[in-house]
Amino acid sequence: MPPIDDHPLRYALTGELHARPFPSIHPPQVVAFLAIKQAGDGAARSRDRGEDMAHLVKLLKHYGAPLPDADATHYYGEMGKYRLKWEQHTEFVTYTAFSEDLSERPFDPAEFDVFPAQWLESAPGQRLTSALLRLMPAPSEPRETLAHLREWFVPESIAVAHVLEQAAVVATDFRIDPAGHMRFAVFAAPGTGDRRLGRIVQRLLEIETYKTMSMLGFALTREISADVGKMDRRISDLMAKMSGKKMLAEDTLDALLDVSVELENKVAQTSFRFAGTGAYRAIVDQRISALRETRFEGLQGFGEFMMRRYEPAMRTVVSMQERLERMSARALRASDLLRTRVDVERSAQNQDILASMDRRADLQLRLQRTVEGLSVVAISYYAVSLAGYILYPLTEVTGLSKGYLTAIVALPVVLLVWTAVRRLRHTLEKDD
Repeated sequence: MPPIDDHPLRYALTGELHARPFPSIHPPQVVAFLAIKQAGDGAARSRDRGEDMAHLVKLLKHYGAPLPDADATHYYGEMGKYRLKWEQHTEFVTYTAFSEDLSERPFDPAEFDVFPAQWLESAPGQRLTSALLRLMPAPSEPRETLAHLREWFVPESIAVAHVLEQAAVVATDFRIDPAGHMRFAVFAAPGTGDRRLGRIVQRLLEIETYKTMSMLGFALTREISADVGKMDRRISDLMAKMSGKKMLAEDTLDALLDVSVELENKVAQTSFRFAGTGAYRAIVDQRISALRETRFEGLQGFGEFMMRRYEPAMRTVVSMQERLERMSARALRASDLLRTRVDVERSAQNQDILASMDRRADLQLRLQRTVEGLSVVAISYYAVSLAGYILYPLTEVTGLSKGYLTAIVALPVVLLVWTAVRRLRHTLEKDD
């Protein structure tokens, strides 16, 4: 085929699909798992990923193991007598160490010593979760497996099941043991492939990790519950006052806008965590479904455990998220109603102002006409007096008295003045 330019991300995107392969393991095996997350949602999202890489390099140098590329987001390789799998995620990093050196003491805290204490103290974050997983061949009799489970786990919390068409029996109680770790047990059936066991172990650890991450949303729900309740009551009180006349609409609107701003800030602060909770919950459900579990000796499985213990917490998170959305929509509707009420009140005020202006204009017109009449009288008075002075010399010629001559010219002068004033007013009105 003719040459064609590749998209610059073609190989990178294809490689991403194969970047995190399942480990290939066989019993007996002990797996030490650690997930580290920086405190706070903002810090976790915008963390310096170079610190994560530096922390990994510090561990590898401790064991004299090969170092990864500087921009790597995952690593898998030999580390002394261990094999280490490291993954960098959006909010956290995970370390999974595999060893065939299975201790005689089940879930011995010393098995976690693959992570040195000094190295743990320098971690760029806090422990999100840690676990010890014990992989061993399945006993020939189910009662032997049950005996181990009763010894290792709390009976009322245990979740156990056959997985992947009875390829293995997996169990945990999702409790933190005295050493600070979760415990997982995997009993591999004869003939189960190493890669299949690797998939089982990986899915169990992912269930624990993403379950813990999603529970952060539940913790946040508890944290904001009291504040959200107060805002809800404030919105209800303000809406109740909207139907009364005691409080001005402008004051109610200002108070409602304050609550709305506070509510929107709360929505913005929780949106990332609630969205993450939904995504992590979906991953937990997918990983449990991928195990294709069946009941073992009548005990509850992972799905049943999650339905009873985990799903109520997730529904609480969804309920809080929906409550915030409903409150935001209710505050918005109330604000619109108040704005409408304010607009109506202002329109009524404007109508009153216009009516008052009409009355003032009418009074001004009447006053103008009154002044106009007085102006005609005043101008006519001075005009007649001036005409009298002009006509006084005619008294000797005509033999008429001054008063008679003034009386003769008074009426024509008044008519001329009145006509001139009216023409002037009409001209000014046309110009307007």
